[in-house]
Amino acid sequence: VQLQASGGGLVQAGGSLRLSCGASGSIFSISDMAWYRQTPGKQRELVARIRSGGFTTYVDSVKGRFTISRDNAKNTVYLQMNSLKPEDTAIYYCAADLTTVDGRRYYWGQGTLVTVSS
Repeated sequence: VQLQASGGGLVQAGGSLRLSCGASGSIFSISDMAWYRQTPGKQRELVARIRSGGFTTYVDSVKGRFTISRDNAKNTVYLQMNSLKPEDTAIYYCAADLTTVDGRRYYWGQGTLVTVSS
């Protein structure tokens, strides 16, 4: 079982990026899916989370700019990031609460770098 994230890159301030993260393997069910981010010297921060029923939460700094969504048929979570700011620069990690043959636990993706230039 693994989570594979993609979509990071370099963008100018005010631009947009869309991150994707797919879960693969012998997965019985997926509960929460989320995106976190981390910059050097700081703790990993929860950016957005989406429940299995679609309920979403966001950190205050991205409200109105980022949108998290999921495609349950594809076991994939997305993060649409608009009006990007230099302070959004970070490594973004996807995570998911998965139930597999080994039980239920939180899985992490490998991280994708987002760099926003001013």
